[in-house]
Parts: sequence; structure tokens; C-alpha cells
Amino acid sequence: MTIDPGATYRATIATSEGDVTVELDAAGAPMATNNLVSLARDGYYEGIIFHRVIDGFMIQGGDPTGTGMGGPGYAFDDELGPAEELVEREGSYVRGTLAMANSGPDTNGSQFFIVHEDAPLPPAYVVFGEVIDGMDVVDAIATTPTDEADRPLDPIEITAVTIDEGP
Repeated sequence: MTIDPGATYRATIATSEGDVTVELDAAGAPMATNNLVSLARDGYYEGIIFHRVIDGFMIQGGDPTGTGMGGPGYAFDDELGPAEELVEREGSYVRGTLAMANSGPDTNGSQFFIVHEDAPLPPAYVVFGEVIDGMDVVDAIATTPTDEADRPLDPIEITAVTIDEGP
């Protein structure tokens, strides 16, 4: 692991619509945080689009193929916490939550989503951060016109993801 779970990490996701800054939960979700930090430092997200955008729900990116089917070539386990925490979290994906997108248990890779409006989702997604600046950018992305597959008509690109690490 390349991160210090006791440190504070912030990721600034620079997009063609503006910047979104998220505070990452290194203590609560160290694998997801380590994954995003490592991929960002390697430039992995540069040029990737938000391939799925649903107004009132979420924006999703991180797939290098832009299809929703791609990833980094590996998967890591869920970090969902004890069963009682899962019950408490049921339906608590609030506006600004950053979580891993997945295709089932333990299939986390590079795709993530940011919740646009409070969303009643099952506790099956690793929550590993929250937006602390740039929700206006999330709003702009979420309300962009899309096709029938929820793909923006005009691509919205991630131009860079930079990481700030603090004590």
C-alpha cells in the first residue's frame, strides 16, 4: 500500500466543466483510497470521460474504454464494514458521496461515481470520500444532455486528477 491510512488525502478531479475536490477516507476505505491515489499519480484518469450521467442520481467515470465495461486490469475487495454498519448505511448515499462503481461483490477497479442527489442504494458500493468543493461542477455535469444510454452528448473529460496529502 502506498498511502498512510492516518494521513489526509484530497483529490482534485479537473474536468472539461471545472474542478471537483473530494476528501478521501483513507482510514475507513484504505484500499479504495490507495487505488485512486495510485492511479491518479500514474496519470491513469487523464483523458477519461464521464461515460454515465443521470440527473438527480450520479455521475460515473474512470473507465478507460468509455463504455462502462473497462478498468485497470485488476479488481480489489469491497470495504463495506461490519454488518451493523451496512444496515445503518442503507440508503445513506447522500449528495456529494464518492463511491466505487462495481459489477458485483469484490469487483472494484478504476470506476467511481459521485452522488448528485441523495440516492437510496443498497450498501454494496465502497464509499471512500465526499465532495468538499465543486458541487456546482457535479451539478453541471449531471444536468448535461445525454443519450438513451445516459452518455453525455458532448463528452465531459477528466483532464487530470491531482492528489494533496497532509498529516
